[in-house]
Amino acid sequence: MRIIRFFNPNNKNGLFTFIRPYSATPVNRLAAVSHDTTKPLSVADISIYADGHVRNDWTKQEIKSIYESPIMSLLYYGAKIHRRYHDPLAVQQCTLLSIKTGGCSEDCAYCPQSSKYKTPVKATKLLDSDNVLTAARNAKKAGSTRFCMGAAWRDLNGRKSNFNKILEYVKEIRAMDMEVCCTLGMLNEAQAKALKDAGLTAYNHNLDTSREFYSKIITTRTYDERLQTISNVQDAGISVCSGGIIGLGETPEDRVNMLHTLATFVLHPESVPINALVQVEGTPLEKQEVLFLIH
Repeated sequence: MRIIRFFNPNNKNGLFTFIRPYSATPVNRLAAVSHDTTKPLSVADISIYADGHVRNDWTKQEIKSIYESPIMSLLYYGAKIHRRYHDPLAVQQCTLLSIKTGGCSEDCAYCPQSSKYKTPVKATKLLDSDNVLTAARNAKKAGSTRFCMGAAWRDLNGRKSNFNKILEYVKEIRAMDMEVCCTLGMLNEAQAKALKDAGLTAYNHNLDTSREFYSKIITTRTYDERLQTISNVQDAGISVCSGGIIGLGETPEDRVNMLHTLATFVLHPESVPINALVQVEGTPLEKQEVLFLIH
């Protein structure tokens, strides 16, 4: 199933609400199943992957065959698998709050929060407890069951005071009987464990694109550093949300390669957000050709 989430970086209050397929119980972890991958696959062959078995041995050719399938086939087989494990009428409403906006030392070519570019986004300090907890309470009143907090940082090194504040935010929001998600940049093992102990439900850390195309978009963080953060989060027992962005100038092969990386994790991400680039004035990709999502 393909899920597209759109985030507008020009939203002044940094608050977004989105929905995602929801289940109160995790997807069954079934045994890996291998198929013969020695022959090229036809469009009709994607039905063999609709058995719902969880695999970690996907080949790029298999993923390419699925990627190139007609949209109606993808919708049909995606819905079929989704209905096997989830209530098809249930969705989860989540609210995302930017608790620290702008001033990031990274050079992500798509991001208006980078301090390296002149964009409409102004840098702010970490929001105080009253602002964050009020936003969480309002989100719950509006129907959200998960509250997500994002901070524009490369990592948490040298930010012990702010990190301790965030740990308290997590604890207090969990006490509201809400799930809590964070995206705070790179984490080491100790930081991931601290977030787990505070009650964090999920952590977002996107791959952004394929390993092969990555250096054309970001130079201040390596691909392996992203993978290490995901590993640290999973080892701490926190659910991972990890996907990427399309429309950066990547090729279809890059998209397949990114999906291959995600699909061959020992433990798959529980959520795979696929975002479409929003061109923002002042970023290197401000004039990037607009991507048509269905083509």
